[in-house]
Amino acid sequence: MIVYVATTNPGKLRELGELTAGSELRLITDELYEEADEGEASYAENAAIKARRYREILLAHNVRAAVMADDSGLEIAALNGRPGVLSARYGGNVDWPTRRALLLEELREARDRSARFVCAIHFIDERGHEIAVEGVVAGDIVEEERGTEGFSYDPLFFYPPLGRTFGELGIREKNAISHRARAVGALLHALDEHDEREKH
Repeated sequence: MIVYVATTNPGKLRELGELTAGSELRLITDELYEEADEGEASYAENAAIKARRYREILLAHNVRAAVMADDSGLEIAALNGRPGVLSARYGGNVDWPTRRALLLEELREARDRSARFVCAIHFIDERGHEIAVEGVVAGDIVEEERGTEGFSYDPLFFYPPLGRTFGELGIREKNAISHRARAVGALLHALDEHDEREKH
């Protein structure tokens, strides 16, 4: 099944492609996708906004296909859950190294460095049936960047069971435990259940 992914982030598309390898989903994106205006209510709402917008664009170009979108963010206990749904906009219009540096500065005096990554995925099949799922992984924020793998806040997010940050994990290691991996797993399970119901 061809699935159009609502993203302009090549790192995210590559990661989602790795996570769905071996499934019936074949993920692509194209130049038709335009960034949708996101809200500040929830990851689920933002994922739905992006998926529905992309579907509208594709249908306007006579393309009837499945679409999916995800929205994710970093929630830090010491910041009362910030940056949360504003994670990709934290610090304003700056690059990711600057954004990470700003976050570390804000946490410089924090004693509680616990945090969690959250990912919501919204999937719409070619007939318009919608599925919403979520994945969460808990960890801590380190005091300085560690590792060069991944993207966004990965070099700051320490995962205790493996004793390394996401930025120090290879793609396969990260894809076994990440918030996005857990959301994709929930999506594939939901799609299997939907297919079973359709057969009966």
